Amino acid sequence: MKHPSNLLLKLSHSLFTDSEEQEKFIHAVTNPQPFNPAILWLQPKPTENPFNVEIPVLWQPEFVDRLSLETKPGKHPLHQAGHYYCLDFSSIFAASALQTIPEPLELILDMCAAPGGKSIFAWKTLNPKLLLCNEVIGKRIGMLLSNLKRCQISRSSTINLDSKILAEKTPNTANLVIVDAPCTGQSLLAKGDKAPGCFHPVTINNNANRQKRILANSAKIVAPQGYLAYMTCTYSTAENEQVGEWLLNKFPQFQPVTVPHLEKYRSHLTEIPCYRMWPQDRLGAGAFTVLFKNTSEGEINQLPPDFLDSTRFTNV
Repeated sequence: MKHPSNLLLKLSHSLFTDSEEQEKFIHAVTNPQPFNPAILWLQPKPTENPFNVEIPVLWQPEFVDRLSLETKPGKHPLHQAGHYYCLDFSSIFAASALQTIPEPLELILDMCAAPGGKSIFAWKTLNPKLLLCNEVIGKRIGMLLSNLKRCQISRSSTINLDSKILAEKTPNTANLVIVDAPCTGQSLLAKGDKAPGCFHPVTINNNANRQKRILANSAKIVAPQGYLAYMTCTYSTAENEQVGEWLLNKFPQFQPVTVPHLEKYRSHLTEIPCYRMWPQDRLGAGAFTVLFKNTSEGEINQLPPDFLDSTRFTNV
């Protein structure tokens, strides 16, 4: 076992009071193990599934299969044909909160969309009339667009705008805004990937401030009675529970939504109903998810007629 850094030890103490849980968490982060791959079916499943499938967990959507460890679904011809999308099981956990939203929806905006997994999950789950996939980092647009086209995600478009500009151009328009926020990515370590400086307080603070900025702009876009979903793939409370508490203080018209099928995973670190996947539970490297509803009344704005014409906009 690798010796944990003092910053990781400090984080574990802030997350768990039980010393055994602290040790399990630290071991999962410092001794990465492979996690089962998962796929999100977009076309009907074949009569004979080409993969070895694990027994589903209770909250698992029926259009998702968790596969045996040795499986390489990205190399199968059905992948290139767009029959399914390969998605980390932690991401499926986070996105599953969207299943509590009543459908159909007119407009979904994914604020930080690349490479497209959460957008595709939302499209499959909620059947929107229009799915707007925004990605502020220009060099990631190609990957996003490629995935949307391969998976034949109809009624979708990609845009490349800062959240502040989107809030100014499209206030009170979206029935759902998804913010899969840029974060320190601490869970990457549990998968054996690198996340330099991810436990450092300055890095965490910088990310939390960026998350709050994106969330504040996103909240302005959510239509009356619409939803705002916030997700990360990191562990620190400063980027998760505390960001949710900040949002509720700044935008009191928003209220947290209970997600019954994730109740077993409810975070013990806040009174707000939000949900965590921990790496020591061996389902995925880690995820945080919380869903808010805009309880205000009022008219829903339509997208400005020239909005799509005046942006870097691509039909799929």
